[in-house]
Amino acid sequence: MSFTAPSVEWLPLTPLAIVLGLGVLGVLVEAFVPAKVRRSVQLVLVALGVVGALVALGLQWGETVASGGVTLFGGSFVLDGPALVLQITLVVLTALAVAVFADRTSQGQDAFAPTASAVPGSEYEELARRQGLEQTEVYPLALFGLGGMLLFVSAGDLLTLFVALEVLSLPLYILTGLARRRRLLSQEASLKYMLLGAYASAFFLFGAALLYGFAGSVHLSDIAAATGSVVGLESLLLVGALLLLVGLFFKVGAVPFHSWTPDVYVGAPTPVTGFMAATTKIAAFGAMARVVYVLLPALEWDLRPALWTVAILTMVVGTVLAIVQTDVKRMLAYSSIAHAGFVLVGVLAFNAQGISATLFYLVVYGIATVGAFAVVTLVRQTRTTAEGTVVLGEATHLSQWAGLGKRAPWLAAALSLFLLSFAGIPLTSGFAGKFAVFTAAVDGGAVWLVVVGVLVSAASAFFYVRLIVLMYFTPEPESDGTEGVTVVRSQGFTSVVLVVTAALTVLLGILPGGLLEVISEAAKFLP
Repeated sequence: MSFTAPSVEWLPLTPLAIVLGLGVLGVLVEAFVPAKVRRSVQLVLVALGVVGALVALGLQWGETVASGGVTLFGGSFVLDGPALVLQITLVVLTALAVAVFADRTSQGQDAFAPTASAVPGSEYEELARRQGLEQTEVYPLALFGLGGMLLFVSAGDLLTLFVALEVLSLPLYILTGLARRRRLLSQEASLKYMLLGAYASAFFLFGAALLYGFAGSVHLSDIAAATGSVVGLESLLLVGALLLLVGLFFKVGAVPFHSWTPDVYVGAPTPVTGFMAATTKIAAFGAMARVVYVLLPALEWDLRPALWTVAILTMVVGTVLAIVQTDVKRMLAYSSIAHAGFVLVGVLAFNAQGISATLFYLVVYGIATVGAFAVVTLVRQTRTTAEGTVVLGEATHLSQWAGLGKRAPWLAAALSLFLLSFAGIPLTSGFAGKFAVFTAAVDGGAVWLVVVGVLVSAASAFFYVRLIVLMYFTPEPESDGTEGVTVVRSQGFTSVVLVVTAALTVLLGILPGGLLEVISEAAKFLP
């Protein structure tokens, strides 16, 4: 009996192998490389991972668009047009977010605790701070999270989806608890995220088990094929599909599975918040779109009422709660919930135009989100004592942003641009994204979803413009001289990120057609 070696096309797996391989190498760096050069080595590894993954993805673009894609390992891994677009987006946004990770203030501090294992407020933590210890494990953790996201958007069966979900989630649970300041709040956010994430994973697994019981397979294509032939097990199919979607709704922060979002966004280090808000939502929506368009077409009319309800609640609740917030990060958290509802409008169009519009919206939203949170990292509280002025954590209360337009006009202009994009103001990329998803939804018959979306978009302009008015038209609050707000100087990584994200927000708002056309050519899921 002869053995036949399996034939595997390694090129589609190369980006994933590069990112995860360099993540493992980053762990070894933590163990064997001297502390004084560890950060530099980790940054080189991240740069190599990003560049290598982008080159590997670029080499596959032409063939993937022409052929429709490729499936590996019996359909467990799928690299088609949408997966390729999402992977490129995730790699680029991770590069921008990690640049914000790496930035240091003029005092030589980054956003992360000197040691994660120290009890907040303990002598050991103070000793670690005085000795200048750094938490450089954040870089391999970011690579592991990126690797999980790359696999998540390409998973062709439920088991691979679950493994990818855990691989991307576990690093984020850790990163959330590593804030340099407000350590207890950060650790509380990490614990909440982990516990609620475990519940969501349980729902996902229960749904996967029911779908396996229905179809006898965990492959999405096999389950889709079984929807037209199996009789008497429809309840397993419907309940399983809903439970599966619950797990995905949690990751995108859709109502009523959104309760973790504001607490985690506020408690996490702000660079991690930007990374998580952009990339996790993109990965989760990529997986959701594959499930909806590959697995659930036959159940469209059965699931439409539930999906429409979630989309409407997500848009309305996110917007209403964002209006009443007084904390910038919390306001952006509820804003992200509302944007999850807008993306759902595109997903629920159930047509090819909806796929391309959803992908485009995810790209422009991710760019603006990384930029907005990068701005937040630079606006800090100060305290003046007899020993001098000390720079503290981010100034996140809305009143502390009054007069920022005079103190730091370019920084305020960048944030204003991102806020206007979130609001969907013309000549910004956000307007092009909302127009694309609303048009696709109208063509797909979801007119009432579009009506709600337009009304909610109009209402959301209030809290975005309120912050702009605070920055430009409200005088600085009076201070007793001991408490204040400043814009910190940094090594420049964050400034580069702001320039890139602002330029892309304007460019994709004025000339969105090129990217939309490129995405439309690739917007077809393999069955």
